[in-house]
Amino acid sequence: MPFKDLLKKKDKAEPNTLAVEDTPKFTFLRSDTHTQELITPPSFYGDEKEPFPGDENAESRTGKLFKSRPRSTSVASNVSGSSRISQKSRQDSPKTKRLSQRLHLRRSEISSASVPDDLPEIKPDEGPGEGAGVESQWEKRATLLARKNEESHSRPTTPVGGSSGGLESFHDMKISGSPGKEKGVVSTKYVDDNIQEAIRLHEAGELETSTRMFGRLADPNGENNALSQVLYGLALRHGWGCTPDPAEAVKYLSAAASNAASIEDLALQAGLKKGGAAKGELVLAIFELANCFRHGWGVPVDKTAARLYYETAANLNDTDAMNEVAWCYLEGFGCKKDKFAAAKYYRLAEEGGSKTLGNSWIWKDKYNPSSSASKK
Repeated sequence: MPFKDLLKKKDKAEPNTLAVEDTPKFTFLRSDTHTQELITPPSFYGDEKEPFPGDENAESRTGKLFKSRPRSTSVASNVSGSSRISQKSRQDSPKTKRLSQRLHLRRSEISSASVPDDLPEIKPDEGPGEGAGVESQWEKRATLLARKNEESHSRPTTPVGGSSGGLESFHDMKISGSPGKEKGVVSTKYVDDNIQEAIRLHEAGELETSTRMFGRLADPNGENNALSQVLYGLALRHGWGCTPDPAEAVKYLSAAASNAASIEDLALQAGLKKGGAAKGELVLAIFELANCFRHGWGVPVDKTAARLYYETAANLNDTDAMNEVAWCYLEGFGCKKDKFAAAKYYRLAEEGGSKTLGNSWIWKDKYNPSSSASKK
C-alpha cells in the first residue's frame, strides 16, 4: 500500500482501534559490502514513548545476518544522543549563567600564574565624578597585578658598575646638582634631569652610555627610580647598548610596577580617585609587562595575563594599550572573541588620537554601546 494511502488510513482511524498486529511494519537498513545496520527513528530528550512495533524483531533479524559479528554503533543513535545532551545543556545553561553572574564566579575563567585569584570585578560608577570611581578600581587592579607579578620574579640585581660613585662619573654628564638624600620611586629634579640626559644620549646613538645611566638610576640599592627601571628593562629586553637579557628585563619591569603600585596604593587610600604621582610609571610598567606575556619575552607566553594587563592599562588611558586589548578581543587572544569590546577599545584609542587604518567598521551602529547592551 502506498505511503499516501497509509497516511489517509491513519487519519481516518479512531484512537486505540487499530490493532498492533495489523499495523504495517517498516524496517530501514543501511548496508555496504561488509556491514549492515538498523536505522531507527531519532528520539528526543524527555520522549518516553514505547519503541516502534517490530523494532525488536528487526534487530534480531539483523543479528542473524551478521552472525554475531560486532557492528558499529548506529549513526542515528549517536545523533539522537548528542541532541539530548545539547538540548539538556541549553535548558540548564541560562540558570547556570545567571547564578554565576549573581555569585561573581566569572573570575574562575581566569587561569594564569601572573593573575591574582581574588582579582575583583570592575563595578560601574554609580556616583558623581565622571568615572573617577571606575578609574580608581582599575588602578587598584593594576596595583594587585603588580604585586602578584613581583611575587613571581626575584628582586633585580645591581647593574654592572654598581651604584657607588654617583652619576657624575660619566664623562657625558653636564648636569649640575647633587643627588641629595631622597631615593625613591617618584623622580626628584636631579633624577629627572639625569633621565632626560640619558634619553638624549639614547636618541643620539650613544646607547651604551645611555643604558648605563638608566641602570644606575634603576638600581634597587640606589635611586630605585620606577621610570628608570622601565627604561632599563626595555634596554635589557632589546639589547640597547648591552647584551640582551629578557629575564632580567622582566625583573626590572616588575620592580617598576611594584614600586609605583606602592605609591599609588597610598594615594588611593588617601581618597585620590585618579591616582597619585606614580600613576604614569605604573601604567607604563603594566603595558610593557603585557608585551612580555604576549610575545614570551623573558617569561612564557601567557595570553590571559597579556590581555588583562593590556585592558588594565587601557582603562588607565594608555592609547597603545587600547589598541592592543582591542586586537585581543578581535582575535580571541586570552579571551573569547568579542567584536563589541574590540570596537569599544578601538573607538577609545581613536578618540585619544591613535587611529588604526582599516577600522571604519568600528563606527557601525550595531557596535554602539546601546546595541551591545541590548544584545547582552
